[in-house]
Amino acid sequence: MKIKPLGDRVLIKIEEAETKTASGLFIPQTAQEKTQQGVVVTIGDDTETITVKAGDKVMYDKYAGTPVKIDSADHLIVQMSDIIAIIE
Repeated sequence: MKIKPLGDRVLIKIEEAETKTASGLFIPQTAQEKTQQGVVVTIGDDTETITVKAGDKVMYDKYAGTPVKIDSADHLIVQMSDIIAIIE
């Protein structure tokens, strides 16, 4: 399935939450934080308001966007205003 966001929306592939600590302990799924980072897959056609590009690693608001499953991977469609930072 191929999705192209419209307007000032951005399609983000959600990063998987950490399942193990740095010391090697496994974190149970019930205790894992919902990740708020991902990689931009594609952007909408409103290039005047969109300041990210495909491949950028971004941080977004906790309750932002519409969840979508593409090829069994979790994605979000968010508005540009829901993206709060580019991670370098």
